[in-house]
Amino acid sequence: GRESISAQGALMYDAVFVLVEAFNKLLRKKPDLFRNNSKKGQTVNNGSRGIECNNSKGWVTTWENGDKISRFLRKVELEGLTGEIRFNDDGRRQNYTLHVVEMTVNSAMVKVAEWTDEQGFNPVAAKYVRLRPQNEIERNRTYIVTTIVEEPYIMLRTPDPGENLTGNDRFEGYCKDLADLIAKKIGINYELRIVKDGNYGAENPEVKGGWDGMVGELIRKEADMAIASMTITSERERVIDFSKPFMSLGISIMIKKPVKQKPGVFSFLNPLSKEIWVCVIFSYIGVSIVLFIVSRFSPYEWRLLTYAEEVHHHNLHHSTGPTQGPSVLANDFSILNSLWFSLGAFMQQGCDISPRSISGRIVGSVWWFFTLIIISSYTANLAAFLTVERMVAPINSPEDLASQTEVQYGTLYHGSTWDFFRRSQITLYSKMWEFMNSRKNVFVKTYDEGIRRVRTSKGKYALLIESPKNDYINEREPCDTMKVGRNLDAKGFGVATPLGSPLREAINLAVLSLIENGELTKLMNRWWYDRTECRHDKQDASRNELSLSNVAGIFYILIGGLILAMFVALLEFCYRSHTEATSAKIPLSDAVKAKARLTIGGREFDNSTRVRLLLKLRFELILNKK
Repeated sequence: GRESISAQGALMYDAVFVLVEAFNKLLRKKPDLFRNNSKKGQTVNNGSRGIECNNSKGWVTTWENGDKISRFLRKVELEGLTGEIRFNDDGRRQNYTLHVVEMTVNSAMVKVAEWTDEQGFNPVAAKYVRLRPQNEIERNRTYIVTTIVEEPYIMLRTPDPGENLTGNDRFEGYCKDLADLIAKKIGINYELRIVKDGNYGAENPEVKGGWDGMVGELIRKEADMAIASMTITSERERVIDFSKPFMSLGISIMIKKPVKQKPGVFSFLNPLSKEIWVCVIFSYIGVSIVLFIVSRFSPYEWRLLTYAEEVHHHNLHHSTGPTQGPSVLANDFSILNSLWFSLGAFMQQGCDISPRSISGRIVGSVWWFFTLIIISSYTANLAAFLTVERMVAPINSPEDLASQTEVQYGTLYHGSTWDFFRRSQITLYSKMWEFMNSRKNVFVKTYDEGIRRVRTSKGKYALLIESPKNDYINEREPCDTMKVGRNLDAKGFGVATPLGSPLREAINLAVLSLIENGELTKLMNRWWYDRTECRHDKQDASRNELSLSNVAGIFYILIGGLILAMFVALLEFCYRSHTEATSAKIPLSDAVKAKARLTIGGREFDNSTRVRLLLKLRFELILNKK
């Protein structure tokens, strides 16, 4: 469906056309011409097989039918895509003309000269008036500046009570201030006008000049310059001139701002992931088991206890005293003691026993080093997790968008961003375009519609929008949107003028001067951040204070541990009472009462005194029964 063809393509078409015509005429006149040139599937030339390319004379052997084909080619006369085709006796094309064309300001091609094989190069009178750049700016006229209403670039100003706004005072915004600064720099007067059709400018064959919007008004000389949020593109640059960019930008991602997550009850566990906590628990158990095994196998962990030491050691762990006997071997690292040693080292509290053997000390050393790194890493991250309310965004980059389908994303239909994705050859952006193009409902007709969709989709829609617009909306109420990730491309906004306008160089110098002296930065801050409607958290001392909700989990663990200790103590009390009642052959209730008096009294008894007390209780019980 293309209406044009390249010169190379047209010449190739005509060459094949000439070849076909020559062979058709040759075969119509001599149908059997090539019959003797093929025998048993092989080419025959002058009675010999094949065509010899390197003979004794050093040149290629001619084909016996070559002269006939050459004569018929020179006799071909036809009308091709490149005009009349005719050859002279030497086989050169004759009677043809080459046109030399020039592009006009409206991108039209006009012939300015021609070349023929007989006369050579001949200029022709131009059928249009060539624009010559004007060196001087007219100071005694008012220049028309076309623009478009878009917050915060150009906005209609609300008059104060009793105030009558006229002329340029009807408008306010970034571009209004920029126009004032540029006009002051180059010394001209201007009048702001809103573009009639409300468009920036795109190719439109139905409009005079081939472009609509502000671009079309510049082409048709209805305006002298355009100052708006108009992106500099190669298509627009072919029909109008742009100044140096007064604002750099790129395509960015807008999402709904996630709700800040306050630290939970057990947020003190957050500095380490669940996987690390599980690994720490298994490491603790593994180290305890290895320490127990190593202590059992190493002879240096065993020691000989005398009778007095054995009595003391036995009384710590048993209810009945040891019997008189010889010295025995003992090992401090039972499985329970190994667990206790590992726990004490992990909590950095130490323990009343320590390994004696080299193997046991190696286990202890690597465990101490392990706990040192874990505790240091935990402590370093703890403050950040407890004092900062964190926002967890579902999308943080273009790669995140492209790798999922739950959060839909789109852009302005038939806008510059839409065209960027449609034309992009980058794999990531091509993938994003395929996703958007397969779901037509993700495109929006206006940016306001897209922003409203972001705010109402509960985090399930992201809008691809130019970064200045993104930054501005994020500073507007209800302050529920945010920009994430990097910009997807780099481009700029420029002041547009008609081709050949004398204003272009002056505007370029003015824009560069405004950039260098910081005026454009001041304008950006004034219209984007100084007028913010959102309250930003201030970094003060109170922000670093911990509240009870931050560390409530630690208190829960403390209370739970105390309750568990009381419950275990009660079990131990009942178990010991049952054991002593059984050994003394007295009722359990009497043993419990005796243990209770002992517990409340707080006096310490050795094992023999405890036995005598139980026997006394038993004797009194027997007398009472009698």
